[in-house]
Amino acid sequence: MPIAVTPVAAHEIDTTSASLARAFLDDPMMLYLSGTDELAEADLVPFFRAFQKIQLAHEMTFATEDRGAVAVWAPPGEWRIPFTKVVRHSTVFIKLFGTRFFGNLQVLTDLEKRHPEEPHYYLEFIGTDPAHQGKGYGTALIEPIAARADAEGVGMYLESSKESNVPFYARFGFEVTSTMQHRR
Repeated sequence: MPIAVTPVAAHEIDTTSASLARAFLDDPMMLYLSGTDELAEADLVPFFRAFQKIQLAHEMTFATEDRGAVAVWAPPGEWRIPFTKVVRHSTVFIKLFGTRFFGNLQVLTDLEKRHPEEPHYYLEFIGTDPAHQGKGYGTALIEPIAARADAEGVGMYLESSKESNVPFYARFGFEVTSTMQHRR
């Protein structure tokens, strides 16, 4: 049976933020940015809530029907988050990252410099609540945009901090184009 994927509505952001938070509890990049070895769901929910609010206007935030997995995409030319929106949500980011927030802005700038210049769909976040992993949710969230990108003749791009995810993404045509060591 096909897995239903639908757009996330504003009133669902708390639910989808919790799913993303559970998916990212062990994410190396989130741990690095926070400067800790362990994160709690409650620490990450406001972060994902803020990012979904920022990206919801693009109407490219999707979730499985049970909201157990979520993908936050940005369309071509719209992946860069305006600094004004970062400032608007800065209290959330400072609460999670503390004084590391300011250094993290440079890390994110370094990541931005690696984005392709040609038009592309940007997969900003994709995560499946661990209770739902192995059900094909990630595939269901990527396939429609992969097909759309192919039909439009544009690429897709993402950053992955888990090497174990690279083979999964390769199934959809993603390739490792570079690796980086973060400053500190």
